[in-house]
Amino acid sequence: MFRVTWTSLLQRKLRLILSTLAVVLGVMFVAGAFVLTDTLGRSFDRLFATAYEHVDVEVTGRPPVTSDATDVGFVPANLPDSVVRAVRGVDGVATASGVVNVDGVRVVGADGRVVNSGGSPRLGANWSDTDQLLVLRDGHRPAAADEVAMNAALVDAAGLRLGDRVGILTLHQPKRSFELVGIFGYIGGRDSIGGAHMVVFTEPVAQEVMLGERDVFSAIAVTAEEGVPPEVLRDRIRAELGDAYDVRTGAEAAAELATGLRDFLTFFNRVLLGFAGVALFVGTFVIVNTFSITVAQRTRELALMRAIGASRRQLIGAVLGEALVIGVLASAAGLGAGIGVGALLAQLIGGSDLELAGLGVPPSAVIGAFAVGILVTLVAAVIPALRAARVPPVAALRWAATPDRPLTTVTVVGSAVIAAGVTVLGLGLRGPTLAAVLGGVLLSFVGAALLAPAIARPVVSGLGRLFSRSVPGKLGRRNAGRNPRRTAITASALMVGIALITGVTTVVSSATASLDALVADRVGVDLIISGEQGGGRPPTFDAAVLDRAAALPGVRDVAGVYYDLAVIDGNQTVLLATGSLPTLRDVLSYGTVAGSLDDLSSGQIVVDEQTAQATGVQVGQSVTVQMSRGAPHRFRVSGIYDAGDLTGGWLISTADIADFGVRQPAQALIRLDPDASADAVRAQIDALLADSPEVSVGDRTAYVEQQASSVDDLLAMIQILLALAILIAVLGIVNTLALSILERTRELGLLRAVGLSRGQAMRMVAVEAVVISVFGALLGVVVGAGLGAVVVRALQSEGITMLSLPWPQMATYLVLAGIVGVLASVMPAIRAARTNVLTAIAHE
Repeated sequence: MFRVTWTSLLQRKLRLILSTLAVVLGVMFVAGAFVLTDTLGRSFDRLFATAYEHVDVEVTGRPPVTSDATDVGFVPANLPDSVVRAVRGVDGVATASGVVNVDGVRVVGADGRVVNSGGSPRLGANWSDTDQLLVLRDGHRPAAADEVAMNAALVDAAGLRLGDRVGILTLHQPKRSFELVGIFGYIGGRDSIGGAHMVVFTEPVAQEVMLGERDVFSAIAVTAEEGVPPEVLRDRIRAELGDAYDVRTGAEAAAELATGLRDFLTFFNRVLLGFAGVALFVGTFVIVNTFSITVAQRTRELALMRAIGASRRQLIGAVLGEALVIGVLASAAGLGAGIGVGALLAQLIGGSDLELAGLGVPPSAVIGAFAVGILVTLVAAVIPALRAARVPPVAALRWAATPDRPLTTVTVVGSAVIAAGVTVLGLGLRGPTLAAVLGGVLLSFVGAALLAPAIARPVVSGLGRLFSRSVPGKLGRRNAGRNPRRTAITASALMVGIALITGVTTVVSSATASLDALVADRVGVDLIISGEQGGGRPPTFDAAVLDRAAALPGVRDVAGVYYDLAVIDGNQTVLLATGSLPTLRDVLSYGTVAGSLDDLSSGQIVVDEQTAQATGVQVGQSVTVQMSRGAPHRFRVSGIYDAGDLTGGWLISTADIADFGVRQPAQALIRLDPDASADAVRAQIDALLADSPEVSVGDRTAYVEQQASSVDDLLAMIQILLALAILIAVLGIVNTLALSILERTRELGLLRAVGLSRGQAMRMVAVEAVVISVFGALLGVVVGAGLGAVVVRALQSEGITMLSLPWPQMATYLVLAGIVGVLASVMPAIRAARTNVLTAIAHE
């Protein structure tokens, strides 16, 4: 049986290659994810070690609010100059330098736009002669208050030259103009450290614009005297300063940064593995179909083996043996491809600013590749193997292939499975429980695949009528519908990728429609000043714009909104502030539940009804508020409001924002006089925002589009990653057509003998491929829209109250499916056209 199995594999090389490819691509994703994260992890470990190579001990303050789990981000604690002097006096300290190094500086490039760092930090710092990492390449260090130096990567990205005047936005001041007097790099000839952009100011200016006050620092870099171990010096400094400060050795600081990054890389790895799982799930359909077709084609061969004494167990072993060989070969090839892809992606992500630590192939990549590849292949081959074992010996006496079995059982089971999947998905979303959500989606896909054969014949027949005006079209239509199980499995592979994309797009479209309806119904404003959320803190603008806008002709009311990260009675939250609560109440249609919303004085705070119920606060009670800076404050609750479906939260007066991390507004809501021209006022406000290129002014529709655009990049990334699953599905169509043509060799010969030309044979195969592909896309669109509707229904409490189906995108998917079908049919169609008529007629 081993020799028979091996001979069978060698005689069917095309089937072996096509079956292997489906697994190779999925395994490649698994191995590549492990290689990528391992390589990047070790590279950043070395990068952080290099950054702290000349620092023996680092001292930092403990931020009042330390978590960055919300959208605002936390602010480091300031260290007064007195702490630097105290550290210098500790026995064993050689040097102690105050450091300003804070994320949040934004440079306006030569094109007038803020330079995008691609997600890397944008650091504002002071120049330190003791910093041995920086290497001045051109110009000189900043000496005057209006002078800066920048790293070479930022200068290149901004399109600047030495001597240029450049606009810079910082955390605590509006846009200021500086002269670029110096360009620096880093030891090792690098233009940047990990892609970070850095602007260096004079020390007093760095303190003002990045920390908000003079004579303070964000950290202290300490070097030890010769012979003093860093650990000993750390303990001495810790004893001197007490528990109010974090004191670490340079190695510990580097390890802490690396640990945070590795946590992110672990999450990133799980995301990649999730998409790899989708690809392998799709590959399972391809393998099942491949083995099912080959078992049907080998009915006489298997029956003869049974007739000469082969047992059912041996036949099962033979089919699983083929699957094992395919799994091993695919895993090995996928591992090799994954190593290459992981190395390529690491190079692309790291770019020229990250020196890679060398390609690493962790044991998890090898184990994961072979375990996943072999397991998926064997599981996919189980059902075809059992089907092979049921072939009776008498089948060797007739030509007919195994007839299709009734679809009643599989239809009933499919209905039950998809109902269970939708139920589990709904329960998981209400939880929410990730395992239940994933399980519900998986069950839904399996149920849809089981139901597909029952609807394949009528749907395929209907789709095929679009191409039935010619003989090749009629033949292609009938070929696609003659075996509903085979067509359904092939189409289901494409269904998975299309369904996931459609489902995500449905949720995004519904969220946008809900936001649009909410803004139209509840937000009574004419213009909104805001910026697109792209990082830890929302873009801000000069607070003076609020007063200037309010003074413009035609402007009725202006309400500015400020944001900060705070801890209120022990609960971390986002704290808002406004200078005009009555205006904000009116334009956002807030209802008064208790207390008053007519005014908001210093020391008072209001909160939405839902938060008040969750925290148990009432009007008249006091709460403790710890903002991003300073000591805790006590506020008295003066009102409780009904936010409806709008975002609520805690709200204070702008008179109390001295300890906010950023004391600049992030939004402004503007109402106009009834007879005012919105376009004219908008043009005047645009002029006021000339020094704030990160924000813009627009009407409510423009605001909704701006906020929705923040998920466009995420949606694009999901589509790119799911493209691999769709590619595997296309290979499945190619595989099915190629094997189907082998099965119909004699039939093709007879058709050619009675007058079917080569061109007609190719069109026949193309029609079959297009019908199967469009059927799969149609399944995907329907299933994806259904799953998206379930998610939207479960997220009603989160503000997604409207279901909006993305009709243009769904139509696009169907059109693209037709194109995919044509491309998938090329090789099988050429093979069909080249069939020798006489040889085909004599084929058995």
